[in-house]
Amino acid sequence: MRDYSVNTHPDDALQMEVPHDCAGLRLDQALAKLLPEYSRSRLQEWITSRQVRVDGAFATTKQKVWGGERLEVLPQSIPSEQPYLAEDIALDIVYEDDTLLVLNKPAGLVVHPGSGNWEGTLLNALLHHAPQLAEVPRAGIVHRLDKDTSGLLVVAKTLTAQTNLVRQLQARSVKREYLALVYGELRHGGTVDQPIGRHPANRVKMAVTESGKPATTHYQVEMQFPSCTLLRCRLETGRTHQIRVHLAHLKHPLVGDSVYLKGPQKCVPELRELLNGFPRQALHATRLALVHPVSGETMEWHAPLPQDMQQLLQKIRKLITPRPQAGEGSG
Repeated sequence: MRDYSVNTHPDDALQMEVPHDCAGLRLDQALAKLLPEYSRSRLQEWITSRQVRVDGAFATTKQKVWGGERLEVLPQSIPSEQPYLAEDIALDIVYEDDTLLVLNKPAGLVVHPGSGNWEGTLLNALLHHAPQLAEVPRAGIVHRLDKDTSGLLVVAKTLTAQTNLVRQLQARSVKREYLALVYGELRHGGTVDQPIGRHPANRVKMAVTESGKPATTHYQVEMQFPSCTLLRCRLETGRTHQIRVHLAHLKHPLVGDSVYLKGPQKCVPELRELLNGFPRQALHATRLALVHPVSGETMEWHAPLPQDMQQLLQKIRKLITPRPQAGEGSG
Protein backbone atom coordinates (compact mmCIF):
# COMPACT_ATOMS: atom_id res chain seq x y z
CA MET A 1 0.00 0.00 0.00
CA ARG A 2 1.28 3.49 -0.84
CA ASP A 3 2.22 5.82 1.97
CA TYR A 4 1.87 8.85 -0.27
CA SER A 5 -1.21 10.97 -0.89
CA VAL A 6 -2.76 10.33 -4.30
CA ASN A 7 -6.01 11.97 -5.37
CA THR A 8 -8.25 11.48 -8.37
CA HIS A 9 -9.02 14.60 -10.37
CA PRO A 10 -12.44 14.99 -12.02
CA ASP A 11 -10.81 14.58 -15.44
CA ASP A 12 -9.52 11.13 -14.28
CA ALA A 13 -5.98 12.38 -13.75
CA LEU A 14 -4.08 11.10 -10.75
CA GLN A 15 -2.71 14.04 -8.79
CA MET A 16 0.02 13.77 -6.18
CA GLU A 17 2.82 15.71 -4.59
CA VAL A 18 6.38 14.43 -4.77
CA PRO A 19 7.50 13.56 -1.21
CA HIS A 20 10.82 15.00 -0.07
CA ASP A 21 12.33 11.54 0.38
CA CYS A 22 12.27 11.27 -3.43
CA ALA A 23 14.57 14.30 -3.81
CA GLY A 24 17.23 13.74 -6.46
CA LEU A 25 15.46 10.80 -8.15
CA ARG A 26 14.59 10.70 -11.84
CA LEU A 27 10.89 11.21 -12.45
CA ASP A 28 10.32 7.60 -13.52
CA GLN A 29 12.02 6.38 -10.33
CA ALA A 30 9.86 8.64 -8.19
CA LEU A 31 6.71 7.49 -9.99
CA ALA A 32 7.71 3.86 -9.40
CA LYS A 33 7.63 4.61 -5.66
CA LEU A 34 4.37 6.51 -5.88
CA LEU A 35 2.63 4.00 -8.17
CA PRO A 36 4.19 0.58 -7.43
CA GLU A 37 1.28 -1.29 -9.04
CA TYR A 38 2.52 -0.13 -12.48
CA SER A 39 5.72 -1.36 -14.14
CA ARG A 40 8.66 0.98 -14.74
CA SER A 41 8.34 0.51 -18.50
CA ARG A 42 4.65 1.46 -18.31
CA LEU A 43 5.45 4.63 -16.36
CA GLN A 44 8.19 5.55 -18.82
CA GLU A 45 5.72 5.02 -21.66
CA TRP A 46 3.31 7.46 -20.02
CA ILE A 47 6.05 10.05 -19.66
CA THR A 48 7.25 9.79 -23.27
CA SER A 49 3.65 9.86 -24.58
CA ARG A 50 3.08 13.19 -22.75
CA GLN A 51 0.70 11.81 -20.16
CA VAL A 52 2.63 13.11 -17.14
CA ARG A 53 2.90 16.74 -16.05
CA VAL A 54 5.20 18.22 -13.42
CA ASP A 55 3.88 21.53 -12.08
CA GLY A 56 1.69 21.81 -15.17
CA ALA A 57 4.42 21.15 -17.76
CA PHE A 58 4.90 17.93 -19.71
CA ALA A 59 7.72 15.89 -18.22
CA THR A 60 10.73 13.99 -19.57
CA THR A 61 11.92 10.57 -18.41
CA LYS A 62 15.33 11.76 -17.15
CA GLN A 63 13.92 14.84 -15.44
CA LYS A 64 14.79 14.93 -11.75
CA VAL A 65 12.46 15.86 -8.92
CA TRP A 66 13.37 17.47 -5.61
CA GLY A 67 10.22 17.15 -3.51
CA GLY A 68 7.11 19.29 -3.40
CA GLU A 69 6.37 19.19 -7.14
CA ARG A 70 2.76 18.61 -8.20
CA LEU A 71 2.37 15.61 -10.52
CA GLU A 72 -0.53 14.80 -12.82
CA VAL A 73 -0.74 11.36 -14.43
CA LEU A 74 -3.33 10.49 -17.06
CA PRO A 75 -2.95 6.73 -17.71
CA GLN A 76 -6.56 6.34 -18.82
CA SER A 77 -6.08 8.72 -21.74
CA ILE A 78 -3.07 7.09 -23.39
CA PRO A 79 -3.93 6.99 -27.10
CA SER A 80 -3.88 3.67 -28.92
CA GLU A 81 -1.51 3.22 -31.84
CA GLN A 82 -4.58 3.81 -33.99
CA PRO A 83 -8.35 3.61 -33.39
CA TYR A 84 -8.84 -0.11 -33.98
CA LEU A 85 -12.26 -1.27 -35.09
CA ALA A 86 -14.45 -3.40 -32.83
CA GLU A 87 -15.67 -6.42 -34.81
CA ASP A 88 -18.24 -9.08 -33.99
CA ILE A 89 -15.98 -12.13 -34.22
CA ALA A 90 -16.88 -15.26 -32.28
CA LEU A 91 -14.63 -16.06 -29.31
CA ASP A 92 -14.28 -19.41 -27.55
CA ILE A 93 -14.14 -18.08 -23.97
CA VAL A 94 -13.24 -20.67 -21.34
CA TYR A 95 -13.20 -18.28 -18.34
CA GLU A 96 -14.13 -14.67 -17.65
CA ASP A 97 -14.55 -12.38 -14.65
CA ASP A 98 -14.12 -8.64 -14.04
CA THR A 99 -10.34 -8.97 -14.17
CA LEU A 100 -9.41 -11.76 -16.59
CA LEU A 101 -10.55 -13.37 -19.79
CA VAL A 102 -9.11 -16.71 -20.93
CA LEU A 103 -9.92 -17.93 -24.43
CA ASN A 104 -9.14 -20.81 -26.74
CA LYS A 105 -7.79 -19.21 -29.91
CA PRO A 106 -8.43 -21.04 -33.18
CA ALA A 107 -5.67 -21.53 -35.72
CA GLY A 108 -5.74 -18.85 -38.42
CA LEU A 109 -6.73 -15.96 -36.13
CA VAL A 110 -4.15 -13.16 -35.92
CA VAL A 111 -3.80 -11.86 -32.36
CA HIS A 112 -2.86 -8.20 -32.94
CA PRO A 113 -3.41 -5.94 -35.97
CA GLY A 114 -0.35 -5.33 -38.11
CA SER A 115 0.83 -4.98 -41.66
CA GLY A 116 -1.67 -6.78 -43.90
CA ASN A 117 -3.94 -7.66 -40.97
CA TRP A 118 -5.55 -4.46 -39.68
CA GLU A 119 -8.96 -6.08 -39.26
CA GLY A 120 -10.34 -9.48 -38.34
CA THR A 121 -7.92 -10.01 -35.45
CA LEU A 122 -8.36 -11.14 -31.88
CA LEU A 123 -7.89 -7.56 -30.71
CA ASN A 124 -10.79 -6.42 -32.90
CA ALA A 125 -12.94 -9.21 -31.45
CA LEU A 126 -11.99 -8.28 -27.87
CA LEU A 127 -13.00 -4.66 -28.40
CA HIS A 128 -16.46 -5.82 -29.46
CA HIS A 129 -16.83 -8.33 -26.65
CA ALA A 130 -15.63 -5.95 -23.91
CA PRO A 131 -15.59 -2.30 -25.11
CA GLN A 132 -13.82 -1.17 -21.91
CA LEU A 133 -10.68 -2.88 -23.21
CA ALA A 134 -10.20 0.17 -25.44
CA GLU A 135 -8.79 1.83 -22.28
CA VAL A 136 -6.17 -0.89 -21.77
CA PRO A 137 -3.04 -1.00 -23.97
CA ARG A 138 -3.25 -3.69 -26.67
CA ALA A 139 -6.81 -4.39 -25.46
CA GLY A 140 -5.39 -6.27 -22.49
CA ILE A 141 -3.32 -8.75 -24.48
CA VAL A 142 -0.26 -9.74 -22.41
CA HIS A 143 1.17 -12.59 -24.50
CA ARG A 144 0.57 -13.81 -28.01
CA LEU A 145 0.17 -16.95 -30.04
CA ASP A 146 1.27 -17.14 -33.66
CA LYS A 147 -1.49 -16.90 -36.24
CA ASP A 148 -1.44 -20.63 -36.99
CA THR A 149 -0.97 -21.77 -33.38
CA SER A 150 -4.16 -22.65 -31.52
CA GLY A 151 -4.92 -22.73 -27.82
CA LEU A 152 -5.14 -20.86 -24.54
CA LEU A 153 -4.41 -17.17 -24.18
CA VAL A 154 -5.11 -14.80 -21.26
CA VAL A 155 -6.34 -11.21 -21.56
CA ALA A 156 -6.28 -8.63 -18.75
CA LYS A 157 -9.43 -6.52 -18.46
CA THR A 158 -7.82 -3.76 -16.37
CA LEU A 159 -4.52 -1.92 -16.55
CA THR A 160 -3.55 -3.07 -13.07
CA ALA A 161 -4.25 -6.70 -13.97
CA GLN A 162 -2.23 -6.36 -17.16
CA THR A 163 0.76 -5.02 -15.21
CA ASN A 164 0.44 -7.87 -12.71
CA LEU A 165 0.32 -10.53 -15.44
CA VAL A 166 3.28 -9.02 -17.29
CA ARG A 167 5.26 -9.22 -14.05
CA GLN A 168 4.20 -12.86 -13.60
CA LEU A 169 5.45 -13.60 -17.11
CA GLN A 170 8.73 -11.83 -16.38
CA ALA A 171 9.07 -13.84 -13.16
CA ARG A 172 8.38 -17.03 -15.15
CA SER A 173 5.55 -17.97 -12.80
CA VAL A 174 2.93 -18.33 -15.56
CA LYS A 175 2.81 -22.00 -16.61
CA ARG A 176 2.30 -22.66 -20.32
CA GLU A 177 2.31 -26.08 -21.96
CA TYR A 178 1.94 -26.93 -25.64
CA LEU A 179 1.33 -30.10 -27.63
CA ALA A 180 3.54 -30.27 -30.70
CA LEU A 181 3.78 -32.86 -33.46
CA VAL A 182 7.32 -32.95 -34.85
CA TYR A 183 9.16 -34.80 -37.57
CA GLY A 184 11.48 -37.58 -36.47
CA GLU A 185 11.53 -40.01 -33.57
CA LEU A 186 12.46 -38.75 -30.11
CA ARG A 187 12.74 -41.42 -27.43
CA HIS A 188 13.38 -39.19 -24.43
CA GLY A 189 12.47 -35.75 -23.18
CA GLY A 190 14.94 -32.97 -22.58
CA THR A 191 15.56 -29.23 -22.43
CA VAL A 192 16.64 -26.71 -25.04
CA ASP A 193 18.43 -23.78 -23.39
CA GLN A 194 19.51 -21.62 -26.33
CA PRO A 195 19.20 -17.84 -26.88
CA ILE A 196 16.80 -16.65 -29.57
CA GLY A 197 17.04 -13.49 -31.67
CA ARG A 198 16.31 -12.21 -35.15
CA HIS A 199 17.70 -14.33 -37.96
CA PRO A 200 20.82 -12.57 -39.28
CA ALA A 201 19.82 -12.97 -42.93
CA ASN A 202 16.02 -13.14 -42.82
CA ARG A 203 14.43 -10.56 -40.51
CA VAL A 204 11.04 -12.27 -40.71
CA LYS A 205 12.44 -15.34 -38.97
CA MET A 206 13.89 -15.95 -35.53
CA ALA A 207 16.95 -18.11 -34.87
CA VAL A 208 19.19 -19.54 -32.20
CA THR A 209 21.95 -16.93 -32.00
CA GLU A 210 24.57 -15.93 -29.44
CA SER A 211 23.30 -12.34 -29.51
CA GLY A 212 19.72 -13.40 -28.74
CA LYS A 213 17.78 -13.32 -25.48
CA PRO A 214 17.82 -16.30 -23.09
CA ALA A 215 15.20 -18.91 -23.96
CA THR A 216 14.40 -22.25 -22.32
CA THR A 217 11.98 -24.94 -23.52
CA HIS A 218 11.41 -28.26 -21.74
CA TYR A 219 9.86 -31.14 -23.67
CA GLN A 220 8.69 -34.68 -23.01
CA VAL A 221 7.44 -37.43 -25.28
CA GLU A 222 3.67 -38.00 -25.30
CA MET A 223 3.40 -40.46 -28.20
CA GLN A 224 5.95 -41.83 -30.65
CA PHE A 225 5.24 -42.95 -34.19
CA PRO A 226 7.54 -43.92 -37.03
CA SER A 227 8.77 -40.63 -38.54
CA CYS A 228 7.02 -38.32 -36.06
CA THR A 229 6.57 -37.70 -32.34
CA LEU A 230 3.94 -35.91 -30.27
CA LEU A 231 5.68 -33.75 -27.65
CA ARG A 232 4.50 -31.80 -24.63
CA CYS A 233 6.53 -28.58 -24.40
CA ARG A 234 6.76 -26.32 -21.35
CA LEU A 235 7.99 -22.76 -21.69
CA GLU A 236 10.12 -20.99 -19.13
CA THR A 237 10.51 -17.95 -21.36
CA GLY A 238 8.26 -16.54 -24.07
CA ARG A 239 10.40 -15.52 -27.03
CA THR A 240 8.86 -15.04 -30.46
CA HIS A 241 8.48 -18.42 -32.22
CA GLN A 242 10.33 -20.04 -29.31
CA ILE A 243 9.03 -23.61 -29.59
CA ARG A 244 9.23 -23.55 -33.37
CA VAL A 245 12.83 -22.31 -33.34
CA HIS A 246 14.01 -24.62 -30.56
CA LEU A 247 12.49 -27.74 -32.12
CA ALA A 248 13.95 -26.86 -35.51
CA HIS A 249 17.30 -26.39 -33.75
CA LEU A 250 16.95 -29.98 -32.46
CA LYS A 251 16.47 -31.11 -36.08
CA HIS A 252 12.88 -32.02 -35.23
CA PRO A 253 10.82 -29.22 -36.80
CA LEU A 254 7.08 -28.96 -36.35
CA VAL A 255 4.90 -30.74 -38.86
CA GLY A 256 3.36 -28.08 -41.12
CA ASP A 257 5.78 -25.30 -40.18
CA SER A 258 6.48 -23.68 -43.55
CA VAL A 259 8.85 -21.11 -42.03
CA TYR A 260 11.27 -23.35 -40.15
CA LEU A 261 11.13 -26.57 -42.17
CA LYS A 262 14.33 -26.96 -44.18
CA GLY A 263 13.75 -29.22 -47.15
CA PRO A 264 11.99 -32.60 -47.23
CA GLN A 265 11.97 -34.56 -43.97
CA LYS A 266 12.71 -38.27 -43.77
CA CYS A 267 9.40 -40.04 -43.48
CA VAL A 268 8.00 -43.55 -43.92
CA PRO A 269 6.09 -43.72 -47.21
CA GLU A 270 2.75 -44.37 -45.49
CA LEU A 271 2.90 -41.00 -43.69
CA ARG A 272 4.79 -38.78 -46.12
CA GLU A 273 1.79 -37.32 -47.93
CA LEU A 274 -0.27 -37.00 -44.75
CA LEU A 275 2.37 -35.11 -42.75
CA ASN A 276 3.61 -32.97 -45.62
CA GLY A 277 0.04 -31.94 -46.41
CA PHE A 278 -0.85 -30.57 -42.96
CA PRO A 279 -1.62 -26.87 -43.64
CA ARG A 280 -0.27 -25.23 -40.46
CA GLN A 281 2.32 -25.77 -37.74
CA ALA A 282 1.01 -28.59 -35.54
CA LEU A 283 1.22 -26.63 -32.29
CA HIS A 284 -1.47 -26.12 -29.65
CA ALA A 285 -1.35 -24.26 -26.30
CA THR A 286 -3.04 -26.89 -24.12
CA ARG A 287 -2.45 -25.71 -20.52
CA LEU A 288 -2.27 -22.32 -18.83
CA ALA A 289 -1.80 -21.65 -15.11
CA LEU A 290 -1.33 -18.33 -13.28
CA VAL A 291 -2.07 -16.46 -10.08
CA HIS A 292 -5.24 -14.36 -10.23
CA PRO A 293 -4.17 -10.68 -9.99
CA VAL A 294 -6.95 -9.82 -7.50
CA SER A 295 -7.77 -12.94 -5.48
CA GLY A 296 -4.25 -14.37 -5.39
CA GLU A 297 -5.71 -17.79 -6.22
CA THR A 298 -3.73 -20.13 -8.47
CA MET A 299 -5.92 -20.91 -11.48
CA GLU A 300 -5.46 -23.42 -14.27
CA TRP A 301 -7.14 -24.14 -17.59
CA HIS A 302 -6.83 -26.92 -20.18
CA ALA A 303 -7.83 -26.97 -23.85
CA PRO A 304 -7.97 -30.27 -25.77
CA LEU A 305 -6.38 -30.62 -29.18
CA PRO A 306 -8.39 -28.87 -31.90
CA GLN A 307 -10.22 -30.93 -34.47
CA ASP A 308 -7.59 -30.65 -37.21
CA MET A 309 -4.79 -32.00 -34.98
CA GLN A 310 -7.07 -34.72 -33.55
CA GLN A 311 -7.96 -35.82 -37.08
CA LEU A 312 -4.29 -35.83 -38.07
CA LEU A 313 -3.40 -38.12 -35.15
CA GLN A 314 -6.36 -40.39 -35.92
CA LYS A 315 -5.18 -40.75 -39.52
CA ILE A 316 -1.64 -41.49 -38.35
CA ARG A 317 -2.94 -44.20 -36.01
CA LYS A 318 -4.90 -45.80 -38.82
CA LEU A 319 -1.79 -45.97 -40.97
CA ILE A 320 0.77 -46.80 -38.29
CA THR A 321 0.41 -48.54 -34.93
CA PRO A 322 1.88 -46.17 -32.31
CA ARG A 323 4.75 -47.36 -30.15
CA PRO A 324 4.27 -47.40 -26.36
CA GLN A 325 6.06 -44.56 -24.62
CA ALA A 326 6.87 -44.02 -20.95
CA GLY A 327 6.76 -40.26 -21.44
CA GLU A 328 9.83 -39.46 -19.38
CA GLY A 329 10.89 -35.83 -19.62
CA SER A 330 12.80 -33.02 -18.03
CA GLY A 331 10.08 -32.08 -15.57
